[in-house]
Amino acid sequence: MQIMSMMKFLLNYGVSFSNFIGLTALLIPFIISIIIPFVTFIAVIYVYNKTISDSEASVMMASGLSPRQMAMPAIRFAGVITIINLVLNLWLVPISQNYFYDTQWNLRYGLAHLKLQESAFTNITDGLVVYVDRVSGHDMSQVMLSDSRNKNSEMVIFAETGKLVTTPRGLSIIMENGSLQSNGNAMITGTFTTFDMDLNVATRENSSSFRVRRISSTELLKYTGTDTSAKHRKMVFGELSNRILMPFMNLILAIVCATVLLKTSLLRRRASFAPAVAVLLMAIIMTLYMTSANMLDTWRDFVMLVVAVFGVLGISLAVLCKK
Repeated sequence: MQIMSMMKFLLNYGVSFSNFIGLTALLIPFIISIIIPFVTFIAVIYVYNKTISDSEASVMMASGLSPRQMAMPAIRFAGVITIINLVLNLWLVPISQNYFYDTQWNLRYGLAHLKLQESAFTNITDGLVVYVDRVSGHDMSQVMLSDSRNKNSEMVIFAETGKLVTTPRGLSIIMENGSLQSNGNAMITGTFTTFDMDLNVATRENSSSFRVRRISSTELLKYTGTDTSAKHRKMVFGELSNRILMPFMNLILAIVCATVLLKTSLLRRRASFAPAVAVLLMAIIMTLYMTSANMLDTWRDFVMLVVAVFGVLGISLAVLCKK
């Protein structure tokens, strides 16, 4: 789904296939950070359910192993995945997301997107047309620019040379030795030696807006102390909880899954419903967590969620170790 949403860059913006693959690859750390708790749960439920169905669990328990001892491989596995998930969330995902949004902006609005053809009219955006006689990189000669985006102030510019540059404001074109004609309430004509014109296709500030995923973890902590809107506070605390607490879902889901499967395997009749119960518990836990994370507004709410997460983790361990 993420890759399909990026197909518009191939279709609408003329992005090369290699740039498209590079842009899509930048989404991989973020996607992995989201799905890794579910993948951990699937791995644990598959291995332990197969062990139980093949009667291997019964043999191991008959030899004296307790459910806690049998669950230790899953707990160790989930512990390693938790550390990897923490590294992804706290460091790699913000870096890749920041680079992703910058690259996306450049491909859509920057110099990488804009390719002028010699002796041809290039429609940069609706109402903005550029004609150049020769092009060398981003240097142009014999430039004609027609700007009719504002019907009350249409403009036509001729220049001997021009150069495309990108700034924090967006794309600009610097023209030299030319003339200008503007038709508005009054006709204005004139000549210039140098003329710097913002193309106003897009600005980097507006396009990036407030995207918490691209903010580094240290900066994100600083945002919690700033006076921002309620919407931004919820975004910041929600992102903070996902970066710090979501990795521990790997441990919780692995322990819950192992506990349900191993404890029910001790019943006289094989509990065929155990995998379904484990899946139901996983859905309930993840739903409650994600709903709570999206409702955080203050540090008090965040601390309460931390207590709840580690409380569930402790209860799960206690049930697993109970004889």
